[in-house]
Amino acid sequence: MADLDQATILQQIKIVLCQTSHPGNIGAAARAMKTMGLQQLVLVNPRDYPSYEATARSSGATDILEDAKVVSTLEEAIGDCRLVIGTSSRNRALPWPMVEPREIKSIVQNEPSALPVAIVFGRESTGLLNEELQLCHYHVNIPANPDYMSLNLAAAVQVICYECRLLALELKNSLESATEELSVDDSERKATVEQTEGLYQHFESVMIETGFFDPEEPKLLPARLHRLFAKSQLTEAEVNILRGFLASMGKHIKYHTGKKDSGES
Repeated sequence: MADLDQATILQQIKIVLCQTSHPGNIGAAARAMKTMGLQQLVLVNPRDYPSYEATARSSGATDILEDAKVVSTLEEAIGDCRLVIGTSSRNRALPWPMVEPREIKSIVQNEPSALPVAIVFGRESTGLLNEELQLCHYHVNIPANPDYMSLNLAAAVQVICYECRLLALELKNSLESATEELSVDDSERKATVEQTEGLYQHFESVMIETGFFDPEEPKLLPARLHRLFAKSQLTEAEVNILRGFLASMGKHIKYHTGKKDSGES
């Protein structure tokens, strides 16, 4: 791991905005990021971008906008991240690990191999969809006034970015002490979202093949599996073990299916 100064740590934190409706909010979010030293902005299907209004509202944070990455799916935005935290102001039908902004610091301090991190913000009117929240390891809720919880997107980004700056100020030493451990066996790093989603897809294909899962009537099974993986915080080695097991199951199923089709006993 390179020199672990404060800027290096902040560079490993992505702010992801999903389907932002108003370009001014993108500019204001970029301004909020720059004031706290964050640089990585990812936009998922923004309605209007690039935009003069976004540039105007950024108040000089044009470098953040110029370097912003625009993608078509949330999976693409967070695929290389090892920890994903989604913002949510509502209680969902399926409970998920919920934290307050200040707890982000302790989560990353306890799991320094979880970098890079993505913090995901939803649409101004409806927030993140359940399917998007299922890709997150934690949901973060800003404890606003319950009588008036109308928090502007850029204001929410500012609150989270402030906590990220506090995290970077305290995290350098713990990351430096963990560097030697991580370099010994990189397989013990936390799995990326792309790796974990690959595991889920593998699970789903085997479950369909065995008849355990009917994709026409999924019910809550996909959500519960995603929650299980999120709570487990799987390492790369653990993902590889599980995928190896699933691959062996697939071979076993094909072997016995072939014997049955050929009439062998």
